[in-house]
Amino acid sequence: MSGRFEARGDVGILWIDNPPVNAISQSVRVALLDGLKQAESHGAIKAVVIACAGRTFMAGADITEFSGPPRSPGLPEVIDALDAFSKPVVAAIHGTAFGGGFEVALACDHRVALGNAQVGLPEVKLGILPGAGGTQRLPRLVGIEPALQAMISGDPIPVPVARDMGAIDKIVDGDLTEAAVAFAREKIGSPRRRVRDLTLAPDAVPAGFFDAARQRTAKEKRNLFSPQRIIDAVEAAATLPFDQGIQRERDLFIECARNSQAQALQHVFFAERQVAKIPGLPADVKPRSIKSVAIIGAGTMGGGIAMNFANAGIPVTLLEVNQEGLDRGLGVIRKNYEATAAKGRLTAEQVETRMGLIKPALSYDALADADLIIEAVFETLEVKKKVFETLDRVARKGAILASNTSYLSIDTIAGYTSRPADVLGMHFFSPANVMKLLEIVRGARTAPDVLATALDVAKRIKKVGVVAGNCHGFIGNRMLEGYMREGSLLVLEGATPQQVDQALVKFGMPMGVLQMGDLAGLDIGYKSRKDRDPGTFEVKAGAVADKLVEMGRLGQKTQAGYYDYQAGQRTPIPSDVVARVIEETAAGYGIQRREISEQEILERCFLAMVNIGCEVLREGIAYRASDIDIVYLYGYGFPAHRGGPMFWAEHELGLPQALEKIREYGRKHGTRWWTPSPLLERLVAEGKGFAQAL
Repeated sequence: MSGRFEARGDVGILWIDNPPVNAISQSVRVALLDGLKQAESHGAIKAVVIACAGRTFMAGADITEFSGPPRSPGLPEVIDALDAFSKPVVAAIHGTAFGGGFEVALACDHRVALGNAQVGLPEVKLGILPGAGGTQRLPRLVGIEPALQAMISGDPIPVPVARDMGAIDKIVDGDLTEAAVAFAREKIGSPRRRVRDLTLAPDAVPAGFFDAARQRTAKEKRNLFSPQRIIDAVEAAATLPFDQGIQRERDLFIECARNSQAQALQHVFFAERQVAKIPGLPADVKPRSIKSVAIIGAGTMGGGIAMNFANAGIPVTLLEVNQEGLDRGLGVIRKNYEATAAKGRLTAEQVETRMGLIKPALSYDALADADLIIEAVFETLEVKKKVFETLDRVARKGAILASNTSYLSIDTIAGYTSRPADVLGMHFFSPANVMKLLEIVRGARTAPDVLATALDVAKRIKKVGVVAGNCHGFIGNRMLEGYMREGSLLVLEGATPQQVDQALVKFGMPMGVLQMGDLAGLDIGYKSRKDRDPGTFEVKAGAVADKLVEMGRLGQKTQAGYYDYQAGQRTPIPSDVVARVIEETAAGYGIQRREISEQEILERCFLAMVNIGCEVLREGIAYRASDIDIVYLYGYGFPAHRGGPMFWAEHELGLPQALEKIREYGRKHGTRWWTPSPLLERLVAEGKGFAQAL
């Protein structure tokens, strides 16, 4: 059932019931139109309330319809019917009224809501704009500037804030339906107060407002298409009659929907919801209860991980080997919280509450009662072996033992215990209290309920958990090696560091691969490269970085790496010293440096990554190509408007073109690293995409 009409005296209630979130599907749109017709023809009905069954108001459009042709009636037809309706209409909002749901509410005369509800127009996050009058009604209701900000951000707006803006008429307590009916009854006999009829004051828009908004948005929403179209639509609300503004909105909506960014962002929307669906994990598996957590290591990663749990109200024991390290770690955590409080995002009381949830410890005995223990110590098997052998002795039976390792084998680590079924990887990304990704590494003997618990924990601490199989580097760091290798080789072959990095930033990456190396520290990869055969290809790729490390240029922490840095600054400055090192190193390898195009930089960096991604998929390390995309979006800053590296290869470049380019680079640079993945070859031969990979 999608809708029903109820007469409650002289007020009609148009109920929408489309679980779980009352998405505005075709059946809901039909129900809205039918309900309005019934209310219009019912002589005793003098006013109408639109209400929703279940846990929420209409939470938005049915996004599953986006991929097919439009299905009649469209939401604009429903909104037109609301405009033409002759009786007062009140929206009764609980839960969330997002996107099309909020546009329905804006087409009503009045909006009443529970105080814990949220409203918003998040279409920008799907690469589109509000297409059912939202860009024209919200500015008329709350003013140009707050309306534009709401649509450009796409963030949820708490109802108390929405009321202060002017978008909500009344916050109600208790029975929402009864309160909405009573409110509607008060409006009987009054003329309709349609939002479309509201007018903006002549001085509502400051001179130059829209030009300034375009410039600001170009910086804040770099390379994005729909935010600029939203500004165009809101400008139409300020300068055109309502009906002309609506037509302008619809034209702009079509432009956005046809743009490749919309397809990419909608792919991300679905991919993020798909990651928690684990093939082979029984639906009836129940997560273990996690009421307390312990973290081993109070350094940058351990402290950041601890903050995630404290933020979620989960008590954390933080273990260090000495008091000095413990004090330093707790000091950094407090400093981070106080910086957040200084921005108005936390109160002083909340800072103390969260700090109070973090219990310092110097002995493993303090971990005896923890439900989940996460190790975040130095990245060597020797150190981790000692940690897990100790945990095997002190941790309670049934406790989950997790490693934050970035590369090392979870099966090897699990073998240091007598309980390998309780062991898995929980790879947080730095800074751990900020980055959304949690790579959950499933060992060969990890129990199903342990895996289910890690996925549940990810949700509780507001991370996106992606399950990976066990291999060197798992999903993200295994693929990163190809990306970093090509960035380093391009510099040897003729590109400057800034040329490589600028091409990647222009593409949409938050920073270039070489600047990323400076940020992480060039010394991190130094030892592993030196431990390998000095004649291998990898050493040549890392040769410049190794020379810089040996010169004391470790990156930002020494104010010198691939770039120079001023004290306390992160802005990279091209270095003449590095230019000489590059030229000397290239000459030592007999490399004739040449001009390198931006296209070659992008193709080599990303296709090296994608080719490895195909192997990750073929080997079952990742369940889906879309899981790989989520790893790179939330762990490495791959631009969401390009959908992720696998989506980019398939939809922007095309898999046949990707395969041909990989073969071409193999002919030019050798097949050691440019041998096409058998999976990619098979998909191209069969005319299939990544969705049909397995």
